[in-house]
Amino acid sequence: MENMEASTLIAVLTIVVPSITMVLGALTPAIVEGLAVLRALDGMTRQPESANDLRGTLIISLALLESTAIYVLLICLVMLFANPVLDRILPAG
Repeated sequence: MENMEASTLIAVLTIVVPSITMVLGALTPAIVEGLAVLRALDGMTRQPESANDLRGTLIISLALLESTAIYVLLICLVMLFANPVLDRILPAG
């Protein structure tokens, strides 16, 4: 690592960091979505009369949680395939 040029190090980091970010950005919302479904099902079994209200709230919250994962994926794809830093460091040609 010490003998690596600065441009190569930046190129490697702009590939490794988005990859790790994609894993964490997909794993975290998946865990939270699972917990949200668990709590909603628990509430539905305790009070079946409020199942419709809980279902609507659950769907909205799951959509918001999933949009976070989609934003993370979008930013990571930009960093991997349309990275403006790489264009400045590694000239095309």
